[in-house]
Amino acid sequence: MQRTPQGPTIWQKRKMGAAMGCGVGLTIGFLFGGFSILRGGAGPRGVLPTLSQYMLTSAATFGFFLAIGSVIRNDSHLPPHLEAARLQMASPLLRTRADGLALMRSRWDAERRRDQQ
Repeated sequence: MQRTPQGPTIWQKRKMGAAMGCGVGLTIGFLFGGFSILRGGAGPRGVLPTLSQYMLTSAATFGFFLAIGSVIRNDSHLPPHLEAARLQMASPLLRTRADGLALMRSRWDAERRRDQQ
């Protein structure tokens, strides 16, 4: 009996999206919060509480939306062999660059052979 590798579960995808979103949010919050503090001052609370508020707000927002987006984007109900067949039947606009390049080269080769005859 051959076992096929299983992909991550929806719960794991959500956690991974949330972790990535929080990391991005912390970075963006640090940049924008630092810029805001340098530009307008820290205010009555001080530098560290103001910067931490920017960072945590941004991390929560990015984490929430990336958690939802990663589940929606990666949710597929088709087995891998049917997904591959679906991609082969897809329009040329949905193919990869490598597929497009291979198709273009095969057409050029066919034109060269036709011109040489």
